[in-house]
Amino acid sequence: MNATAPTGTWTAPPRAGYDASAALTAARVLPMLAEERVVWLSTVRPDGTPHLCPTWFWWDGEALVVYSKPDAVKVRNLRANPRLMVAVGDPEDDFAVGLIEAGADVDQQPAVVPDAFFAKYADELGPGRLDATTFRALYTQAIRITPSRFLAWRGRGDHAATVHRSPAPSPAPRTPRLAVRLAAALDRIADRLRASQLESLGASPA
Repeated sequence: MNATAPTGTWTAPPRAGYDASAALTAARVLPMLAEERVVWLSTVRPDGTPHLCPTWFWWDGEALVVYSKPDAVKVRNLRANPRLMVAVGDPEDDFAVGLIEAGADVDQQPAVVPDAFFAKYADELGPGRLDATTFRALYTQAIRITPSRFLAWRGRGDHAATVHRSPAPSPAPRTPRLAVRLAAALDRIADRLRASQLESLGASPA
């Protein structure tokens, strides 16, 4: 499936660093969704206060699919208000990140996590860490996030018309810091779950 830029008559504001058109913004941001490993979701609580969280995701060519615990704050927020914003990309030195306005569909059926998702995060999931079976047992809520508008955002005016470029090859792959932190948090959750299960069975954790 190939995603296309949302329609609209967007005009670039007179500010250095913005893309010259909505089409250039979409051309820059769409490859990020295929390449990046972590996005930031911004939702609104029922009392109007904001909530921001990083998460893994799967881009299917039209929407971002996020797998969550069913009682997570972001799930409760999106059930009440399905509008959200997504931030993607590593700012590095030129802040060439992607900002996306979107709508969310919180699936009513238990999530079916594709094997391709686990292939994407093979470095973060595996022996001694959160495995696919545990992940599927914990993260049963699927959230389908469909972009409605890509927002212009760049830090440098001299490259404003340049589409997204993949980083130059390096001698060794760089592990995304956010992915590592998220994986560590998932590990801690899995450990607590195992300890709780053992305790309920009257056993002591190894």
